[in-house]
Amino acid sequence: VSDSHVARAAGEALKAKHAFVPVREADVVVALGGDGHLLHCLHEAMQFQDPKPMFGMNRGTVGFLMNDFKAAKLEERVAAAKPFVLHPLQMTATTTAGETVTHPAINEVSLLRETRQTAKIGIIIDGKTRMEELICDGVLVATPAGSTAYNLSANGPILPLEADLLALTPISPFRPRRWRGALLPAASEIEFDVREAKKRPVSAVADQREVRDVARVKVAMDRSISLTLLFDPEYALDDRIRLEQFTA
Repeated sequence: VSDSHVARAAGEALKAKHAFVPVREADVVVALGGDGHLLHCLHEAMQFQDPKPMFGMNRGTVGFLMNDFKAAKLEERVAAAKPFVLHPLQMTATTTAGETVTHPAINEVSLLRETRQTAKIGIIIDGKTRMEELICDGVLVATPAGSTAYNLSANGPILPLEADLLALTPISPFRPRRWRGALLPAASEIEFDVREAKKRPVSAVADQREVRDVARVKVAMDRSISLTLLFDPEYALDDRIRLEQFTA
């Protein structure tokens, strides 16, 4: 349950009808809040060897990854829910001080300039340099599940869940001015080489975890981790992603 009073009230309503147990003893985790809270719960779930399936109910704002909140017939809804299995990205960032930090990301990994100066970033895909220098505010790698989040705001493509692709999307590119990004196989290893890293500092963000002053960042999908989201069959995540492509 998230910290909002709306989510807490929903939690109390469910406690009146259902027994709450520790996550280790649960068959399914029910998350009450918004998309940010669900992402937090999914990151917490990755600490377990066998993460529990998760059924989110919206008590936040957008709730793109959430089902509608209804206190009634919860067990029946969970039993009939449509599963979607996702694999997180793994970000490995090396800072200008030589420290290496690793964080998972369910939605996206983004590189962002820290100061008024634009970033200069080289892009290497599977060991081959594909762009010597992107001059920009930043660049991101999004999963299909995250393609309707920051990626979409940066004019990146919406990816169907079954596409097995990653979106590589620039953020306010200056040079090459007309480069709109690329679609890459999900098995790709993407590296970002930050040029003039001390003069033009860049941070790397894996969902909500930030690493400041990075010099090099590697991003790859981690298929050793499987996370299961559960959706009401009449409005599953793949349907929502298709619908988003026809929304003005």
